[in-house]
Amino acid sequence: MTLEIRHLTAADVDDVMGAGHLFDDEPQREWTEAFFARDGHHMLFAWWGDEAVGFVTGIENLHPDKGVEMMLYELGVDAAYRRRGIARSLVAALADLAIERGCYGMWVPIEPDNEPAEATYRSAGAEEPEAGFTMNWTFDD
Repeated sequence: MTLEIRHLTAADVDDVMGAGHLFDDEPQREWTEAFFARDGHHMLFAWWGDEAVGFVTGIENLHPDKGVEMMLYELGVDAAYRRRGIARSLVAALADLAIERGCYGMWVPIEPDNEPAEATYRSAGAEEPEAGFTMNWTFDD
């Protein structure tokens, strides 16, 4: 079998719903449909035969003085398929899509001690990480 990477569309909601094992939490149909309905939101799946084994999501960010850049939002590979280059292939495919969409660059936030993520992104062509941190706001329902 060979690895196939596909850029999903609104027609692929059922594929996302059937691949809950790849996500942190079960995907919700309503949120998945809304994700695909938003311009600049992208999801690519990695398939090994007919099995979904990984995904990456990217969101295009447009700013008046910078243009458009791609933020790699989340990357996940089934534990049984790790260390086969699937994550690197997904990241490279998202970078290719970013170029195709006219983005001037791509970035991803990672935790400072996440060495596997850093190695994956470097292997897919990322530059040395910049120092920084993320501050969050959590809004209750």
